Amino acid sequence: MNAAQPQGRRPRRLTPGRIGVYVFLISAALFFLLPLWIMVVTSLKPMEEIRLGNILALPQMLTFEAWSKAWSSACTGLECHGISVGFWNSVRILIPSVIFSIIAGAINGYALSFWRVKGANILFGVLLLGAFIPYQVFLYPLVRIFSMTGIYNSLTCIVLVHVIFGLPTMTLLFRNYYAGLPIELFKAARIDGGGFWSIFFQVILPMSTPILVVATILQVTGIWNDFIFGLTFAGRENLPMTVQLNNIVHSTQGERAYNVDMAATMLAALVPLVIYFVSGRWFVRGIAAGAVKG
Repeated sequence: MNAAQPQGRRPRRLTPGRIGVYVFLISAALFFLLPLWIMVVTSLKPMEEIRLGNILALPQMLTFEAWSKAWSSACTGLECHGISVGFWNSVRILIPSVIFSIIAGAINGYALSFWRVKGANILFGVLLLGAFIPYQVFLYPLVRIFSMTGIYNSLTCIVLVHVIFGLPTMTLLFRNYYAGLPIELFKAARIDGGGFWSIFFQVILPMSTPILVVATILQVTGIWNDFIFGLTFAGRENLPMTVQLNNIVHSTQGERAYNVDMAATMLAALVPLVIYFVSGRWFVRGIAAGAVKG
């Protein structure tokens, strides 16, 4: 006997709502991709071709000279060593800042989720409050504090700043993620004699891979793209890539080399782009896992 066939009119393939969604998605994609396209094609053109004004056209004479100059010989003020100096400064700032901020956030989230410390909710609220206050409010007090301690304008100073300002977001991420884990795991570990650190490293941390990926992506992109902290706290010897990029764009003498500016911009954005393309799938999974609130 044949199964009953569903009755009713088949839905139309294209509805006004669906067309509206497609129009919105295409418009949003063009909004973000069009500037990227202009930067890429401009960086691959010689200045003679750029002067023609066809900013959307493919390069007639493909050249990577602007990329080479932006990396190794573009002027960032009085010095002309390219943006490579800023790249390695950013790497030196990025690695310890990401590691220490994630470790601190994971420990805070673990303590607030499983160890019911007295006043933990108040402490958590105060910590989150700091995330909503504009960073500019803290600049002058921090400059005075770091100057008195003798670490102002140093690598230690800028790393410490990134760890401090990354702490509220990292704590929120890990607390929400750990609140979704079964409390029975923690209780069983306590019955077996586990202490604060042994439970954290042997039970909780091995289960934290999704949120660790999310935290890493957020911190890498945030710290790599930072401008104001690097300009204020890093010192002249440790200026990050974003500050060096600003110096390249605004240190031009004579004719502005738009191809070099665009190439330097692409080089500065390369690390976050690679991180998102490589880890995008893990980022979505981790965000979904961390959205569970206890």
